[in-house]
Amino acid sequence: MTIPTAPPTLPDDPADALAAVGALRRLADRVEDAAVERALDDGWSMAQVAEALGVTRQAVHKKHARRLAERGPRS
Repeated sequence: MTIPTAPPTLPDDPADALAAVGALRRLADRVEDAAVERALDDGWSMAQVAEALGVTRQAVHKKHARRLAERGPRS
């Protein structure tokens, strides 16, 4: 996967730029939630998920454990 290196073009209004940042963060969180669920459903360990995300296993557990427990086991 290639990461763009050009600086982003920002809206003229800082409020618009900050609103866009907030929207991107919310979207990234939803994408991460879905990807973590999929990986765990496919048999990945929390350690494997953490390595793929570039964070510690504890960070993954802290961020996702409650939500995953509330959803219950998937078959």
